[in-house]
Parts: sequence; structure tokens; C-alpha cells
Amino acid sequence: MNRYRMIAIYSMIFFGCTQAPTMHIYTLEVPSVETISTSPYKNKVIKIAFPYSLREQMNEKMHFSYSNSDYGSYMNSEWSNNISKLMQGTLIDVLSSSKLFKAVLASSSTLQANYRLESNIFTFEHRVRDKASYANVSIQFTLIDADTGTLVKSKRFSYTEATPTVDAKGYAIATNRVMYQLSQDLVSWIK
Repeated sequence: MNRYRMIAIYSMIFFGCTQAPTMHIYTLEVPSVETISTSPYKNKVIKIAFPYSLREQMNEKMHFSYSNSDYGSYMNSEWSNNISKLMQGTLIDVLSSSKLFKAVLASSSTLQANYRLESNIFTFEHRVRDKASYANVSIQFTLIDADTGTLVKSKRFSYTEATPTVDAKGYAIATNRVMYQLSQDLVSWIK
């Protein structure tokens, strides 16, 4: 093989590798919620448990599905962190700003708490069906009395929000709309 041909092949490999598509990173925005002036939890502390899922993979990947059995992850788009960590941080921010509790902490805190909020994520994905495209989120919350270990209440929240575009960006926009509604509903449900 002649020298010029080797240089051309090397250049194609080198420059081809450096021309990879841009990775797009999206995050969950922290929605604003109303400040609650009177609450039975005003002098109580709550810990927000790390959200789990038995059905969904909880990582940075942005998942999509075309049917109940045809699904995947976007190659050049992802969440800014593990979706469980993003969700836990968002819940802590939302409940802190609502002033429902004296303090809102992560479950890793060593401070004793009066309550614990656990969550199980059933669905967190971009669903595309024919020409319809939407963010689909379904989460069950369980409020537990930390002193007795007994159930205070439990509720599942499910949302479907149309995406403005059929891509990861549209999915992120619609998911943040869902998070706004979920935050409002969660504060109303707890109070």
C-alpha cells in the first residue's frame, strides 16, 4: 500500500472518530409550587427515599417505545443524571419550597425523621404510537409514619403529555410539563 493511501485512510479514521454526533443532555426542571401556610406537618421532618422501579431501567438513558414490546434508548440524548436521582432531587426541592414540612431531607441523612416518602416508578418513557407521541409517567407514592412504620396513605399518579416534536427534545419538554403537574398534585395530596 502506498504512503499517500495510508495517510488518507488514517485521516478518514482519525477525523471520522472526532466527528461523532453531539450528545444532547436534558434534565428535570424543578417546578414552582405554592407555599402552604397551614399544614399538619409544619413541625415535622420528612425523608425522601430513593425512587425505585421494578419495571423500568433507572439510568441516564432516555427510553422510547413504539409498542408494548418494541422499545429502545436514544443514542445521542440522555438525562443529566440517573432518573431516580433526578426524581429524588426534584421531590426534595418541590416539598422544601412548599413549606409543608419543617425540613425535607434525602433518605441518606442521619437526622431522624417523622415521615418517609417512598416512590415506585412504573413508567418513565417516550411513547410513540402511529402519529401520536407523548411522555408517559406513572409513579406510586407511599407516605409512611417513620416512628411507627405504618402507612399514612398511598396513591398512584399517571400522566400522558403530548410532545411538541417526535424526538428526545420534545420528550424532555413534555416530561417537564408532566413534572409540573405531578408536583402540584403531590403537594395537594400530601396536605
